[in-house]
Amino acid sequence: MVVKVGIAKLGNIGSGVMAELLLDERADREDMQTFMATSGTKLQPEDIDRVVDNMKAWGPDFCIVVSPNGVLPGPKGAREALAAAGIPCVVITDDITSKKDDFAALKESNFGYIIMKADSMIGARREFLDPVEMSDYNGNLIKVLTITGAFRKLQLALDAVIDQVKAGKKGAELELPKIVMTSDKAVADEFTNPYAYAKARAAYEIAQAVAGVNVKGCFMTKGHENYTPIVASAHEMMRSATLLCDEAREIEKGCDGVIRMPHKNDGEIVKKTALISKPW
Repeated sequence: MVVKVGIAKLGNIGSGVMAELLLDERADREDMQTFMATSGTKLQPEDIDRVVDNMKAWGPDFCIVVSPNGVLPGPKGAREALAAAGIPCVVITDDITSKKDDFAALKESNFGYIIMKADSMIGARREFLDPVEMSDYNGNLIKVLTITGAFRKLQLALDAVIDQVKAGKKGAELELPKIVMTSDKAVADEFTNPYAYAKARAAYEIAQAVAGVNVKGCFMTKGHENYTPIVASAHEMMRSATLLCDEAREIEKGCDGVIRMPHKNDGEIVKKTALISKPW
């Protein structure tokens, strides 16, 4: 059986850049296929409608809906439209847990969700953010989500849904993930060296805090001479988190303890630590 996994990307967050790639890192899986539809950079109704129409036409076994601020009307309407078409949805979004009523409604719904608390908003002030700065920030963010273990936990949660479909479950029978990706969850079982673990945990905590600084710089501060250094400092925080991740990874390399969990072409996940060894 080939499982059809849809990825609806609405706007952009760091997790959306890698969503389908994490499930098929060498593009050789034979048990699943992905289809990605995107609204581009914006969340306009016509862009979201285009994504929903394309996804419904393809008819996936389930759909991953990735967006910033997943409780906005656009992303919310998209997943509701897909659900109405009989397509189970897993929401991947940045930290919405402070929006208590909206988050409570999501928790009580039939939608799955993975809240990536460290997938922090960018410093989107024109005086600061140009294409190079945007790309540099996202590169740093992706490294933090990767090395800390957040992306692996996301991937394993989605693979668990794929396995359920392969076992014959469908629609409402699927048990969808409901995860708030805290620092403790991200780094759990990810490191063999305690110092690497500590550095990665620190990196995730810093990356989480970036969002609050950028909110202050983008929405709560007037005058470019005041808000520009605020958003610049947020990006420096993310860079510092990246450096901690590099240090953690190098420690793990030094003790030959990097955990690798590749997919086989039938979707089975195998595991190894020693570099010169086979995981099967």
